[in-house]
Amino acid sequence: MIRVEVWGDYALFTRPEMKVERCSYDVITPSAARGLLEAIYWHPGMRWVIDRIYVCAPIRFVNIRRNEVKSVISARNVKTVMEAGKGELAIYTSKDIQQRASMLLRDVHYVIEAHFELVREKLAEGDSEAKFQSIIKRRVSKGQFYHQPYFGCREFPVNFKECTELPPCPDELKGRHELGFMLWDIDYSDPKNIYPLFFRAVLEDGIMKVPERSGGEVIG
Repeated sequence: MIRVEVWGDYALFTRPEMKVERCSYDVITPSAARGLLEAIYWHPGMRWVIDRIYVCAPIRFVNIRRNEVKSVISARNVKTVMEAGKGELAIYTSKDIQQRASMLLRDVHYVIEAHFELVREKLAEGDSEAKFQSIIKRRVSKGQFYHQPYFGCREFPVNFKECTELPPCPDELKGRHELGFMLWDIDYSDPKNIYPLFFRAVLEDGIMKVPERSGGEVIG
């Protein structure tokens, strides 16, 4: 088991049902927590599994306006340019930029409790659970990462450290709080049929337990 304490000024874990203007979930999603840990340490021979998320600060929202672009470069356009060997793949912000409202979380603070599973067919000689555990602990203690971890969007960087003692639960989060359906992860096992998976998120005294897919609590 590994516990990493993470905190930052802002976070945006976008709800997929909000099409134009972004609105965050109340709490970091398991997939965002996994991505955060992968930013600290990733290896093809292991897979992160999120077990619990401890919410260590009151849930607070703030509404801001952010500059975004309204266009995207489609996969079809990329394929056309690749096949032709010429063309243009660019988005000009002077033409496509627009301001959109975003409902963010502010002053976020979590402890992510996770473990990893070995992907044995991708292990190299000398790879082992003990080796990975040692590397992860060293990288977390030194604040090392492959790329800057962030809370949902790259403009919201994450501070992190090893959690040696769990912070107390905020008074307003004590008891049971239903958070509704939350994104669990995206299933990429079939490239032709990629789809999202959801679960009913519940906070119990500030702790969100993340279900296993095999347990029947994850809905595809």
